[in-house]
Amino acid sequence: MSLNSIIGSATSGLFAAQTQLKVVSDNIANVNTPGYAQEVVQQTPVAGSDLAGGVKVGEITRTVDQFLQQASLTARAQSGSSTAISNMMDQAQALFGDPSSSSNYFSQLEQTFADITSAVQSPSSSVPRDQVVSDVQSFLSQSSSISSQLQQLSVQADSQISDSVGKVNDLLSQISQLNQAIVGEKASGGGAAGSQNTQSALVDQLSSLLDVKVSARADGGVDIRAGDGSLLVGTGGAATLAYSNSGATAGQLQVSQPGGAARLLTAGGGALQGLLAMRNQQLPSISSQLDQYVSQAVDQINRAHNASTAVPPPNTLGGRDTGLDLPTAVAGFTGKTSIAVVDQNGVVQQQVDIDFGAGTMSINGSAAAPASFAPATFLSTLNTQLGGQATASFSNGALSIQAASGDGVAVGDDPTTPSNKAGRGFSDFFGLNDLISSSSFPNTGTGLTATDPNGFTAGGVVTLRLQDATGATLRMAQVSVPAGGTMADLVTALNSTQNGVGLYGSYSLDGKGQLSFTPAQQGVSVTVMGDTSQRGAGGPSVSQLFGLPSASQTPLAQSFSVRTDIADDSSKLALAQFDPTLGTGSQALSVGDSRGGQLLANVNQQVVQFNAAGAAGALSTTLSNYAAQFAGAIAQQASSADNANTNAQSIATEAASRRSSVEGVSLDQELVNLTTYQQAYNASARLLQAVSQLYQTLMNIQ
Repeated sequence: MSLNSIIGSATSGLFAAQTQLKVVSDNIANVNTPGYAQEVVQQTPVAGSDLAGGVKVGEITRTVDQFLQQASLTARAQSGSSTAISNMMDQAQALFGDPSSSSNYFSQLEQTFADITSAVQSPSSSVPRDQVVSDVQSFLSQSSSISSQLQQLSVQADSQISDSVGKVNDLLSQISQLNQAIVGEKASGGGAAGSQNTQSALVDQLSSLLDVKVSARADGGVDIRAGDGSLLVGTGGAATLAYSNSGATAGQLQVSQPGGAARLLTAGGGALQGLLAMRNQQLPSISSQLDQYVSQAVDQINRAHNASTAVPPPNTLGGRDTGLDLPTAVAGFTGKTSIAVVDQNGVVQQQVDIDFGAGTMSINGSAAAPASFAPATFLSTLNTQLGGQATASFSNGALSIQAASGDGVAVGDDPTTPSNKAGRGFSDFFGLNDLISSSSFPNTGTGLTATDPNGFTAGGVVTLRLQDATGATLRMAQVSVPAGGTMADLVTALNSTQNGVGLYGSYSLDGKGQLSFTPAQQGVSVTVMGDTSQRGAGGPSVSQLFGLPSASQTPLAQSFSVRTDIADDSSKLALAQFDPTLGTGSQALSVGDSRGGQLLANVNQQVVQFNAAGAAGALSTTLSNYAAQFAGAIAQQASSADNANTNAQSIATEAASRRSSVEGVSLDQELVNLTTYQQAYNASARLLQAVSQLYQTLMNIQ
């Protein structure tokens, strides 16, 4: 071996050792850097003309296990999703208060009915009546507040989703740019490990937001796909995600390839998916069940209050907007009811007994032939029979009865054949003596039948959005109100397979005149996105009258308040009952009568038919039992979300640990390498020194 060969071999050894020491230094410096994989210098011996030509430094590579990497990314995605759900479910549950505390939201009604019992026991005292009114106001106010805050959580989810989409787009862009850098570095023969480590860290960040699949390319870059197979990063560059909280694509992620059209992204996992699940499913489910609970509580309280009267009775009974014209509202009633004008001492001055089955009205128990009426003549006949002692009027869907100055109005059903339409008595159907008023149409039992004219102006359009269980849009349907049609015609139009919901379910009208949707497969739901229909002149739309879920209408729980005159004067709280069998001239009302109060106090224990809402199916139970089940369901969801989050984080930690054990930097190993490469460097240096001395000796010999 010549001295020149020895010098070349030693020099290559010095260079290789320097490179190895630099890589060891980088490894040690990045021991705690997320996404950093151990770098290794590839080197090969170089054959010389005689014995050996030294060592050649090759590419600096990363220690990567693709299986463990993908397992870690999947675990991070699941952890991101469960964390988002857990955090938001904790916030939602907190709105209702501690379920173990007596001051939580679901204990409000229990306290209200307990205070009603106290008011019944002291009918002449204003203090317990004031407390009852305050209790009802507090329940309605807290219900409205919780409903509003649930909406705010949805807005918060929208904001977080939009922010996360921006982060995803930024990460995809950076990953794509690093692809180009890595490919260039590879092509030039340089090392791309540094860029690949940086890219790996970005992919890890991406996986916590969105479930992704990574595959390495031969050119050194990576392709990234979402869980549904959508290409997010490829040779053509980075895709772009978009999100909207309104319109046909509300609550959905859209993905666009460079220069391509947007399409639905249905990838699972990641914080984005968790936020979408809360926004599209969990929060609406809780809000829907809250609406059902509050509306049924209000309905039962009003039902009892309409069967009762204050002492003295109010001068005016002003009903709620039924959304119907009077002939339609009156048609279909059965049984008997009585409307009486009562003086301040509770003595009946004038009484009109209405027999809906016979279509007659009689006065003060007179033996004279009663006056006949039809739905179209109901109001005029009633005013005639009241004889000027009171006046009935009907405007904007509401019936109102006002007594002459100084007197009051009371309504009572016949004890053996009470009036009834759609399961409600006369006063209850028209809301003549509601304790709680509403800015919407809470009573969706319209009493309309399939053969009744629907009453909606032809040409009005109901825009419906059908969604699957994930919130993805299945179809946007635009249903026009048919001309001159019946309710059956309207239902048929809604169920059209061409323009309506017929491909995914059907609407039906039940015996109480309620319109409801039944999905053809589990998870399909319908939301009204727009409604230009109108019943009569200035009347409600289809969605308002029947209480169809709407994207624009205020949740029902936010629409209730104590009737203004009762809020101002608790003596108008109806704790007594009018007995129509006593007749004119008798004292039909007295302060000591507590029968109406007993009806109110017993409301919490009456079996109620609850409609399906949120995660709860239709069932018959008491308000107190429904409240207990609702509270338990929310607590269970929050607990399950916390447990799922704990488990997901543990799995993510374990996956990251196993990946790190293979890909990560071991300080012990690096210290061994450091010593080895230092010795190799010293050996090469000593070899050069020896050659130098040999050269010097040879020069001296000459």
